[in-house]
Amino acid sequence: MAFEYHNVVIAVDGSKASDFAFQKAISIAKRNNAKLIISHVVDTRVYSTIEAYDRSVSERVQNDAWELLRTYQNRAEDEGVENVVTDLEHGSPKVKIAKEVAPKHNADLIICGATGMNTVERFFIGSVSEHITRYSKVDVLVVRPEDE
Repeated sequence: MAFEYHNVVIAVDGSKASDFAFQKAISIAKRNNAKLIISHVVDTRVYSTIEAYDRSVSERVQNDAWELLRTYQNRAEDEGVENVVTDLEHGSPKVKIAKEVAPKHNADLIICGATGMNTVERFFIGSVSEHITRYSKVDVLVVRPEDE
């Protein structure tokens, strides 16, 4: 039995951990000739309170998110991944990646960093990678940076 992945979701947030996971995702996508789905979830809880005072926050966050995805897409294409798709979602990354993004793209592997940007959230309500691992219906690879 050959273990091949066809649709690989990589969850990115711009952190060092997600960047390291992204490098692994490129390698796996190339080795399997798989589609690479680069997903970023804008955590709406972070800016929803601020938006009551500054209506432009949402637009700036949206623009930054698309720029982050474009940067990752360009890197993947420059490194030889032939089939790259970006996916921008809004809500809770913990919920969206495993329960919505992966099924939407018929993913058979989700890759994420062991730790991301939001250390406070991880302390209080658990990590995004832990939640993805627990609720995903497909394989999950949690990548730890080399310096951990």
